[in-house]
Amino acid sequence: MNSIASLHDVDLTLQSRAGAVEILRSVSLDVEAGRSLAIVGPSGSGKTSLLMVLAGLEVATRGRVTVAGQDYSSLDEDGRARLRAKSIGIVFQSFHLVPSMTAEDNVALPMEFAGVRDAQAIARTLLGDVGLGHRLRHYPSQLSGGEQQRVALARAVSLKPRLLLADEPTGNLDGATGRQVIDMLFSLQRRNEATLVLVTHDETLAAKADRVIRMADGRIASDSGMAAAGARAAAMPA
Repeated sequence: MNSIASLHDVDLTLQSRAGAVEILRSVSLDVEAGRSLAIVGPSGSGKTSLLMVLAGLEVATRGRVTVAGQDYSSLDEDGRARLRAKSIGIVFQSFHLVPSMTAEDNVALPMEFAGVRDAQAIARTLLGDVGLGHRLRHYPSQLSGGEQQRVALARAVSLKPRLLLADEPTGNLDGATGRQVIDMLFSLQRRNEATLVLVTHDETLAAKADRVIRMADGRIASDSGMAAAGARAAAMPA
């Protein structure tokens, strides 16, 4: 398997007022490059925390995390931020747009930080790709939830990341709008030949992915990719 990301025996323990809380427990996972992976499970199962560990926004308490050939244990906070800027795009449930900036400026921002020439022109093209060519100069407060999430999608793929992470991207959207956003998310992933890791509680949405893993109590409870591999092995002649 050609992996873009891997976790080996990863634990994540966070401190709370009641003491230490085990969020992830002995999680091992290889994420195949160019494919889509859905992570499902009940609230508190650890699925969003797993995504945050992949993003380098949470640091594993134990175990090894490697993304785009970089071992997170060898990187400090600034190093992880540079890796995110270079190789990872993130779509959050709550959009995380800069309210004082237009749609075009929000999409151009990471490209300008990265020193990309013609960032504004590229931003306009990307917004056109997600059906917002007529909303370039609008501010987030002037956009619907679905439009804001499409701006966030355009921003997430602006630097053509190898790994695209999405945390409940339809959580704040109605059903029809959510389906439009998901169709765009998968389309952008395929167009950019990126890897998509998607956290969702929606089984219909998860079924669109090439592979589904289910989390329970901070562990991987099932993995359709492992099941498929087992089935292939069983079908091979002895």
